[in-house]
Amino acid sequence: MNDLLNLFIHSTFDMKLNGLLLFHFLLVTYFIGVIISVRRPVGVAFAWIFIVMTFPVVGISLYVLIGERPVGRKLTRKIIRMNREYEKITEDMRIMYAGDRLKLPIEARSFSLLAESNNGTPVVAGNKVELHTNSLQILQLFIDEINQAKESLHLEFYIWALGGDADRVGEALIAASKRGVECKVLLDSLGSSAWFKSRWPARFRNAGIQVTEALPIQIGRFQFRRADLRLHRKIFIIDNAVVWTGSMNLVDPRTFKQDSGVGEWVDAMVRVEGPIATQFELTFAFDWSVDNPSITHFRDQKPRKAPHEGGVIAQELASGPVYRDDILYQVMLSAIIDAEEELTITTPYFGPDDGLMQALMATARRGVKVTLIVPKLNDSKLVAWSSRSYYADLLNSGVCIAEFHGGLLHTKSLLVDQKAAIFGSVNFDQRSLRLNFEISLIVYDEVFCAGLEKLVESYIAQSNFVDPKAWAKRPKWQHYLENAAHLTSPLL
Repeated sequence: MNDLLNLFIHSTFDMKLNGLLLFHFLLVTYFIGVIISVRRPVGVAFAWIFIVMTFPVVGISLYVLIGERPVGRKLTRKIIRMNREYEKITEDMRIMYAGDRLKLPIEARSFSLLAESNNGTPVVAGNKVELHTNSLQILQLFIDEINQAKESLHLEFYIWALGGDADRVGEALIAASKRGVECKVLLDSLGSSAWFKSRWPARFRNAGIQVTEALPIQIGRFQFRRADLRLHRKIFIIDNAVVWTGSMNLVDPRTFKQDSGVGEWVDAMVRVEGPIATQFELTFAFDWSVDNPSITHFRDQKPRKAPHEGGVIAQELASGPVYRDDILYQVMLSAIIDAEEELTITTPYFGPDDGLMQALMATARRGVKVTLIVPKLNDSKLVAWSSRSYYADLLNSGVCIAEFHGGLLHTKSLLVDQKAAIFGSVNFDQRSLRLNFEISLIVYDEVFCAGLEKLVESYIAQSNFVDPKAWAKRPKWQHYLENAAHLTSPLL
């Protein structure tokens, strides 16, 4: 009797085990099929397949959360509808400023066309562009701009951190709203989560400041909306005539992430006065309309024309999932390929795909001086190890790699032949290039580029160049750790 009972128990257990194994096999096979069904970079696809097969529970959970690029069906429909309405305005812009492209050197005209393709904005002449590199001074200048504003103040940032001079910016904004200036604040839900949980949103709304939370994380909707698509832009527009943009969030570097062990964050911003402000105002209006549930159509949003203030030719470059897909990637690739003498990249997070890596190596091998400046210490250990996995190939191709030791270098810039620069919120990684909503300013001006070159030189003065021979002799365990981290690079 006992033997029969034991046999029954073992048979039942085997059936359940076989059932679980079959379910596991079918589930993993299904998700591999889902991964394959979406055409994506091969490295990204294989990284997801590896994770799903090796760690099924964690891998499938991660894929559901961040595996696709959707922003949600409802929001996608809204973006597509508003993009059609937005297109009429940008088309008028392209007609209005068509003559400004002729002021560019011939070799830069095709590049500007690429940047404005797929419903982008054109090059515009008549701007005054100033480069600012001291974060505390920038915050004080923000306060000064707010105090002098007459009509409107529009702020769009990934992070508004609590404490320090960032709070002084908030106080100035409240005072401006009380004196009748229209104030709108658009912040990313995740990046500014601590701010949204603080007393500031209520204080702002009580003062008449309009506040919108971009891409809110909604529990239970991860299957419809990818959780890690973020609004990563940094835009501050004053009276539709002046715009600030760059790498800096609304944070005081003396208090921001001081427990990360990387020192103060080092940033740079540009202040632009002139008609280019209209393009940034248009992007802000679009983002505000998309993220504000009470707005259903992008109508009557045409910004006023800003006066000419200088001789700089510039171009705004907005990008993000759903609309303008891969234009930013193509612009970066083209900028690397177009370099003839010198190419300098500064980025806190370095994680290119094979296409960008091949372009960088080919550019260095054809005699262009290619310099990559990254922070020595990074607030993400995984990103740091993954970034170093690219060093050997870059060094062997002649790329110079400088590791900045003066804090966490957060400036994001690409300087080509000291004639053109891409400056803004874009990191040189696949998250910025393909996933986040980003903003950049392309400047076609040798004077500005000379100023950016001086800033780059100051970073290099606080850096150590990676020695190719010493790097080749690094410990084996370090080599394996870098390669292991590299497997996750398409997903970072």
